[in-house]
Amino acid sequence: MEIKVFASIKEKIGSDTIDLFVGDSITVGELKNHIFVDYPELDGEVFQVAKNEAFVKDDEVVTSDDSLALIPPVSGG
Repeated sequence: MEIKVFASIKEKIGSDTIDLFVGDSITVGELKNHIFVDYPELDGEVFQVAKNEAFVKDDEVVTSDDSLALIPPVSGG
């Protein structure tokens, strides 16, 4: 499962994508747990998960066919 990352997350892991091997489907909450285990440098990082360009909650099921992204908080002015 390929997940696009941006901003501070991208800087911390040194890549613009995360590749996870989690099977065919998983909840967003389970996905976050896998990310924090595989990328301990993201511990404490705040982000939302986008599935097919829409924010989703932790109980949403995602599959390897979905377009996924981790979106950190953004400030502007």
